[in-house]
Amino acid sequence: MSEDNIFREVDEELRSDRMRALWRRFAPYVIGAAVGVVVIVAVNEGWTWYNTSKAAVSSEELYAAFDLADGGDLAAAQAQLDTLIADGSGNYPALAEFRKAGILAKDGKIVEAVAAYDALANAQTNPRLRELALVLGGNLMIDAGTLADVDSRVGSVVTDTSPMRNAAREALGLAQYKAGDLAAAQASFEAVINDPMTQSTVRNRMGYYLAQLLAQGVPAPSTTADAAASAIDAIVSGDAPAADAATTTETPATDASAATTETTPAAQ
Repeated sequence: MSEDNIFREVDEELRSDRMRALWRRFAPYVIGAAVGVVVIVAVNEGWTWYNTSKAAVSSEELYAAFDLADGGDLAAAQAQLDTLIADGSGNYPALAEFRKAGILAKDGKIVEAVAAYDALANAQTNPRLRELALVLGGNLMIDAGTLADVDSRVGSVVTDTSPMRNAAREALGLAQYKAGDLAAAQASFEAVINDPMTQSTVRNRMGYYLAQLLAQGVPAPSTTADAAASAIDAIVSGDAPAADAATTTETPATDASAATTETTPAAQ
């Protein structure tokens, strides 16, 4: 055996001994880290499965409450919603609270329903859900309260950045009309019409409101008069959905559900 081969074998043996020594030294840490990763993944998957299962149960309970309410069994629906609020998962308890307030309003308990919406608005950390609660409570106060009651709720929602701005403007306009402030009502309805994000069905409804104000002698710019006339022509000719015609009255409707038809399909 040559001298080079002997040195090579000795060198390889030394490296092997060093590797075994390093492995004996760090093996527990490597194995522990691997086990830790496995445990973390298992816990995460288990937690995800658990939350998904609870969310599925909460969803079923919420729809069961909806079915009870639609069937007229409001007491059973309220009990089902109370259980969901106490034990539900994810966002379902909040949805249950909205639905519970809607059932109170449907049952004619307007004061209790408004109080429930106010409590939701004060408790919600999600700004959009808070705005929804304010608008729904404000809609109920159109008939049950004063202009100040409505404005104290929806006034903060009438901003260009809020998705609920047009529902808030409509509620405020109806309350202003009821209070006899026709010029302010006109401005609120015009703001809805002039919003480029307004849906055609809502714009047509605003056209009826403005046409009624014009009939009562409220002066308006020609563009507003044209918008009102166009909206009415569209409905008369059948171009607008029939649902809009159903909301037509001799005066702007003050039904709380009118302002939320397009924006709050699930809450009530």
